[in-house]
Amino acid sequence: MAHPHPHPHPHPHRHLGVDIGLSGLIKWICYPRVNSEAAGLDVVRSGADRFDGRFAHQLLRDCLVLLGSPLSSREIEVLWLAGTFRAFDLERLGIDGRVWLRRIADICTDRIRRDDPSFTPAAAATVVDEAVREAVFAEIESVGPALEQATAHHSYHPLDGVVPALRRAAEADADLGFRLLLRALKGYFVPISEARYERYLALGDELGLGEDVVDDRDFNIWSDLTD
Repeated sequence: MAHPHPHPHPHPHRHLGVDIGLSGLIKWICYPRVNSEAAGLDVVRSGADRFDGRFAHQLLRDCLVLLGSPLSSREIEVLWLAGTFRAFDLERLGIDGRVWLRRIADICTDRIRRDDPSFTPAAAATVVDEAVREAVFAEIESVGPALEQATAHHSYHPLDGVVPALRRAAEADADLGFRLLLRALKGYFVPISEARYERYLALGDELGLGEDVVDDRDFNIWSDLTD
């Protein structure tokens, strides 16, 4: 049975022409390489200020979703490490995942209050459309073996637990879980088929995401793969 299309989407500032929120920050923080927590926080401040501060709203929203979820600090770290390909390595720097998200959230709150001094952070509504949530779960499961092979068995940057952490993120919020799945696939350059790529575009549309969020030219698409 067809499910209702979720547009218009309740989340503000989603169409910025780039990846948004936490998944966007994960992409940007890698280039150029950032090697200290202080430098990482500088990137966060710069990101929160992008688009006249509009990016801060989505980044704060994502942080509050994860901070309000049952995900452990380690699961949050794994999701971050997968998307960044350990380029900004919370583990090596000794930064707790939940502490890191709280620092990001504080920076975003400060930036939003520059324009709206009365702003009070509050958890945003998450994506609860069950058909969309199940579609995100299905994509995590179907690409899971390839993602597990690419991450846990990587020669230089091995990382365990990516697929279970993505499942947990999608349980907390399908939208964020989907974007973190894409970042993990891009971070570890996991080969995907053209059919899978087309499904991602369609699922992104169902979630109200701009095509720029799904396809930022970082995918590893193989025309001869089938799934």
